[in-house]
Order: sequence, then structure tokens, then C-alpha cells
Amino acid sequence: MKVGFIGTGSMGGLLIEAFLASGALAPGDVLASNRSRHKLLQLQSRYPGITLCSNNRETAAGSDILFLCVKPLEFKTLTDEIASCLHSEQIVVSITSPVQLYHLEAALPAKIAKVIPSITHCVRSGTSLCVFGSRINKQDRLMLLQLLSFIGVPAEIPESHTRIASDFSSCGPAFISFFLERWIAAAVEATGIDESLVSRLAGEMLLGTGKLLTEGHFSPQELQERVAVRGGITAEALNHLRGSLEGVFERLITTTHDKYDEDVERLNELFGKAGFVQEPLDR
Repeated sequence: MKVGFIGTGSMGGLLIEAFLASGALAPGDVLASNRSRHKLLQLQSRYPGITLCSNNRETAAGSDILFLCVKPLEFKTLTDEIASCLHSEQIVVSITSPVQLYHLEAALPAKIAKVIPSITHCVRSGTSLCVFGSRINKQDRLMLLQLLSFIGVPAEIPESHTRIASDFSSCGPAFISFFLERWIAAAVEATGIDESLVSRLAGEMLLGTGKLLTEGHFSPQELQERVAVRGGITAEALNHLRGSLEGVFERLITTTHDKYDEDVERLNELFGKAGFVQEPLDR
């Protein structure tokens, strides 16, 4: 099976490296094209055996599964470029959340899926969000889920939940890291504790907390209740957080959804709304 990647930047490169490092794919299984030849050569130097294609059409034509790893507003130009190189038995996977299944099914003859990856796949962890188009059959679905299971936990979701699910699985590492960055900086400023030490403590705490939530059968509320003894230090600090963060998460969700809706509308304009039946986006 040949797996192609158009775009080897931040997420495209991450996926290639995660699949290869996990053993899901061998270098000889991978085809790749990118605007920057330098990035391709860097990738090939780390993983000899990868096929570097001279253009996107070559990657598309030679792939059984083709991952499209470009920015949302580049999709229309890309689909116009590769459509004639594809056929009905190939699987095309978009990793870009605002690009809708109906955009790609109208533009390409292939089977269409959408997978939203996470930076956590670098350490074979986290969730891949999976949305399958109308042409994907049971065998295709199982093949994609098995491939993704090498680098994390695949989860099938309705397309209308792509944005809110991505807030946690894909954007979440950045949000949580920002919280930790500010907390660590405050700790160093207030106490003089070694930054590398407290950073390691924070990382191990985050890892353990994740395991408690996924393996220990705790809900977030139950975990708070278990740690925060009434009248104790943790309970006092939690009361402060509740007041300080009032409305923050609601505004965060509004911000990500507004940007998502804006991108979907711009994509509708690029692809042409005629013939598209768009389901309402969940808010």
C-alpha cells in the first residue's frame, strides 16, 4: 500500500514521522511532495527510502491513500490540480478541519475522509478525529482506523462536531501548555524554584492526570473532589480559579468556532456553493 502526503510542513511532516517511527509504514510505502524541496530532502535524509515526487499530481496518482496537508484556502487550487489524477478506488484524507466532506466529494472522484491529527502523535498518544464520507465503505473505514491506531487513539465523530472536538484533541495541547507556561513563570518569579525542575513536575503531573481521566475512571469533577480536601489549600486555590476563569472557556469556544465558520464560508465561496447541501454547524 502506498500512502502519499501533499504538504510536509508542521502537521504533514509530523504524520509522516509518526507513521514511520511507529512502524505503521515503512519508508518505501511513503510518497511525498511539497513546495519546499529543502523540506523534502531533510525528510528523506532522516528516512531513506521515501519517494520524493516532483509535483502533487505525481503524488496523487501513485497513492492508495492520499493525505492532503495544506492550509484551508489552498485546497481549491490543489483539488483543481490533482482531480484528473485520481480515481474512484483511492482514498483522499484531509487533515484540515474547515474543509468539509461536501467540498471534496464535489471536487474529487475519490473516496473522501477527514482526519484531524494532534501533535501528541509524536509520542504515539492523543486522539485522531475521524469523519468518513459517503463513498467510504466498511473495509476502507477499518483500514484507516487501523493505520491511525499506530500513532494514537482514533475516534469517529460527526462532522458537525469537528470544531469542538478539535478544541480538545488538536488545539488542547497548546491551550494547556499556555496555562502551564504562565503557572511555571509565576512559580519561578515567586519562589526562585528551578524552572527545569518545575517544568518536569508539571509535565509528569499532566501525564498522570491524563491517565487518571482515561484509565482511572475519574471524571474531572471527581478528580477535583478527591484532591481538594474541604478547607484545605487545594480547595482554596480552586475557589480562586473558579472566580478568575469565569467566562474564559465560553469565550475560547466562541473564538475558535467563529474562525472555523469564517473559513468554511470562504471555502464555500472558493468551491462554489451551487449543489452543496451544508448541515448547520453546531455551536
